[in-house]
Amino acid sequence: MLPGTKTCVEKHEELPPMYTNSGPEHFTPPPGPPPGRKDQKQASDAAPIGSYPEPPSDNPPPYHDWTVVPDTALLPPPPSIRHDFSTTGNAPRELADQAHEWCDARPLFTPSRPHEHLYNSVQRGGIDIVKPPEFSGDISKVKEGKWKGRSKIASTDSIILSQLPLYFAAQDSPMYTERPRTAYFEVKILQIGQTRDGDQAALALGFCAQPYPSWRLPGWERGSLGVHGDDGRRYVNDSWGGQDFTSPFKAGETVGIGITFTIPQAKTDSLKSASSVFFTRNGQRVGVWDLNEQLDAVSGDVEGLEGDYDLYAGIGTFGQVEFEAAFAPERWLYHHGKDQE
Repeated sequence: MLPGTKTCVEKHEELPPMYTNSGPEHFTPPPGPPPGRKDQKQASDAAPIGSYPEPPSDNPPPYHDWTVVPDTALLPPPPSIRHDFSTTGNAPRELADQAHEWCDARPLFTPSRPHEHLYNSVQRGGIDIVKPPEFSGDISKVKEGKWKGRSKIASTDSIILSQLPLYFAAQDSPMYTERPRTAYFEVKILQIGQTRDGDQAALALGFCAQPYPSWRLPGWERGSLGVHGDDGRRYVNDSWGGQDFTSPFKAGETVGIGITFTIPQAKTDSLKSASSVFFTRNGQRVGVWDLNEQLDAVSGDVEGLEGDYDLYAGIGTFGQVEFEAAFAPERWLYHHGKDQE
């Protein structure tokens, strides 16, 4: 019952103190502040794709060039779930804890439908990327759908994200379109140098839901997955040691990563799709895994990666590396037409 509803007052002889009629047309308001929007995320989880709620006020405008970054004093941690640590480089544990706290304080953004011209541009590879503050080096646009980056030896762990999603949940989800959807991009590795500590530098690639801490590689935090080139392991919401997957990356190789969403075999009222990830090397598919196999006590969960949130391309670097990223389909070595729609 709401304050000011006269019919309720007329029907009930006794009312709680907060609703006591203190005079004609006067009602005492309930105590405390008005309700907030803390439960926005939970509400959005239950909403059908075709009627996503308006993004909460702490979201950026729909598909704004999101360049808000965390405190640059923060840095990253090591990997460890199936493996307790990486056999190559590991970052400080306390910085992993800081990243977890950062994510806990920032819910994943609520999906919304993009404008048609923007959506069509992304399908053609019209993607720009965001240089994070932790990245020491140069990033430049070679041509539409193609970028080149070179990090310096002192560059710490960082993630370069696409400005726009490669997968728009409110537009692409199989739970709405009733057909599969694949997001994919490639990276050519031009050079792998060293870190400032003398270790081998490396590159990682994957997908991330926003917001994501800019000092963390893809796969280390919630809403992300990645394949790391230094140890060849795959990481899914995993800030520990990852799982063995492929051999380390080499200079001269072109690697690619894709995620395909399909309607799950067991139909539910959830917005979540079935999702599988594939990895390519020099135009050939060389590895694939089902994200549902991550759903166990050891591997953790796959929050943000089941088709119910937008996914952005993520390229992680640490140390001195040089690369080219391709988002336009005509620039890929791998052709996956039958995987798309």
